[in-house]
Amino acid sequence: MADEVTEAERRRGPMSDAQREAIKRGREESRAVDEYLRYLEQNKPRRGRQRNPDRVRLMLEQVVADLQTATGIHRIELIQKKKNLQSELWRLEHQVDSKALENAFVANAAAYSERKGIGYETWREAGVPADVLKRAGLHPGAARQSDTRRRRSREA
Repeated sequence: MADEVTEAERRRGPMSDAQREAIKRGREESRAVDEYLRYLEQNKPRRGRQRNPDRVRLMLEQVVADLQTATGIHRIELIQKKKNLQSELWRLEHQVDSKALENAFVANAAAYSERKGIGYETWREAGVPADVLKRAGLHPGAARQSDTRRRRSREA
């Protein structure tokens, strides 16, 4: 069964090394872009004073102490608060290397944008800082290749 080749595969022929390389490059671009966008989403600036690990530990200690005497609804709310603080503490103590993610995004964003037809304004709306886009070679008002192709086909 594994040696059977479908009719469609026979017509297409085997994949060339260039095709394999293009697929690999596309996956790498997509991964770098996706990881950076996810990082931006998870680390959006929040209103108010930013917490540090020491402050979260102090709050967690207080919640654990309060749990000793809590009952009913107050107890269940404190249990949830404890879980939330534990999660926040883990996140604060295990920060990803934002510069590495940003540099990978910068290296891949232009090619990804070209391939997918994504413009500068879309990146900005997604939360990517203007200076990062500039480093990636993406600028406001620059026509995407797909836009240029559409204009040329209309003119012809």
